[in-house]
Amino acid sequence: MHKSSWQNRRHGRRSHPQNPWFRQHGSNERHNAGAQQSPRHSSHCDDEAPSTSSGTAGSSSVPDLPGYYYDPEKKRYFRLLPGHNNCNPLTKESIRQKEMESKRLQLLEQEDKQGKKIARLGFNASSLLQKSKLGFLNVTSYCRLAHELRVSCMQRKKVQIQSSDPSALASDRFNMILADTNSDRLFTVNDVKVGGSKYGIINLRGLKTPALRVHMHENLYFTNRKVNAVCWASLNHLDSHILYLLAEETLYLTVLNSFSRLCLMGIAETPGCATLLPASLFVSSHPAGGDRPGMLCSFRIPGAWSCAWSLNIQANNCFSTGLSRRVLVTSVVTGHRQSFGTSSDVLAQQFALMAPLLFNGCRSGEIFAIDLRCRNQGKGWQATRLFHDSAVTSVQILQEEQCVMASDMAGTIKLWDLRTTKCIRQYEGHVNEYAHLPLHVHEEEGIVVAVGQDCYTRIWSLHDAQLLRTIPSPHPTSKADIPSVAFSSRLGGFQGAPGLLMAVRQDLYCFSYS
Repeated sequence: MHKSSWQNRRHGRRSHPQNPWFRQHGSNERHNAGAQQSPRHSSHCDDEAPSTSSGTAGSSSVPDLPGYYYDPEKKRYFRLLPGHNNCNPLTKESIRQKEMESKRLQLLEQEDKQGKKIARLGFNASSLLQKSKLGFLNVTSYCRLAHELRVSCMQRKKVQIQSSDPSALASDRFNMILADTNSDRLFTVNDVKVGGSKYGIINLRGLKTPALRVHMHENLYFTNRKVNAVCWASLNHLDSHILYLLAEETLYLTVLNSFSRLCLMGIAETPGCATLLPASLFVSSHPAGGDRPGMLCSFRIPGAWSCAWSLNIQANNCFSTGLSRRVLVTSVVTGHRQSFGTSSDVLAQQFALMAPLLFNGCRSGEIFAIDLRCRNQGKGWQATRLFHDSAVTSVQILQEEQCVMASDMAGTIKLWDLRTTKCIRQYEGHVNEYAHLPLHVHEEEGIVVAVGQDCYTRIWSLHDAQLLRTIPSPHPTSKADIPSVAFSSRLGGFQGAPGLLMAVRQDLYCFSYS
């Protein structure tokens, strides 16, 4: 009896591997046991931290385990979820942040070591000069390639900002900067540490090498609301005012009831507005016989996303605001308004200089032009219609007004021909997911500048969409610290040199032509 039962158990163990289901089930159990053994061993050494290598489990030969990160340098797994006995809990976002920071530091080190870079293969200063003398390059092509070569050789230098309140310079962070037409002034919006924003104007006339010193003129005007858009306005003379939009503000009023509980009693709303701020208010002293400070004008415009000032003679002393499903064109002198209904929110605007057209970019991806000669009740005021696949964040009209360039929230930058309504060129490399980022086009130098959501400043050739340079941020990358830039062919006025200004956190940097 005992012998027969022992034989049955022996035959039973032999019969299991002969069944294909048992073979597969057994191999899966062994594989899972081996895979679970590696993460278990990873928790024994609490004092060992993973490296910042860019390799991941998906790109190596080891299995990818949910909730674990494989470090190829240490050749072991690390747990991603917090709450375990590892002294260095990891997340996928922190690993990605470390990889981006390592890449940024490498690019900064390369930029410091390489004094001269080559934007195009086979082009340097000597070859350009030789080809120009031999007649292989005309004057236009030579100037364009020379600008590209000098852009690739720009060096980063920190600018010293002087102010009557040095403590504010150390605490207030740059939110945006905007150069005027002559590039001798820089309007700044700074985020105050206690909350809110304040404005200033930086005089760029002292921006000369080797000592890069500028002076900031501050103003006591302060707002605790978000600034949605800013542009220079020419009311009394060229760039005499600054036009900016303030977002709406909603305050919820709560009180304690008899049971010591918070109860909502009411809502106080502050509507959005468009304000014309005279630039002369930022100057501490006015010369004798000079212009007096202008008047501060404010227009109640709720829900505005964008604004633009008109230099067109057919819309003199007018500005436009892009609202939710509406465009308003307002005359500063008379207060008269024209309203144009749209199908989406208007996030970007620019007036044409010669043709009576106002170009608008919408959240739906549509770009359309408004014929300013048509009344708001009339039909046929949409002159041109173009389409992007994502929300349009910036619209720039080229000088001949035959092309328009636009960028969207998918990171796409396109150059459109208005005569054929077709995309003739696309600029690759821009990074954007959801931010409202500007686009800078400079036809005199033939370059396009844009700052991505990854905090990298990229410069393309306007002529053929060649990526000329990628500039990393001097500070660690963060979605809250996206640099704001301004490029000009004459920084500091007509006698200034071309260069790029970059504002990030509390610092201002200058990338000038060497």
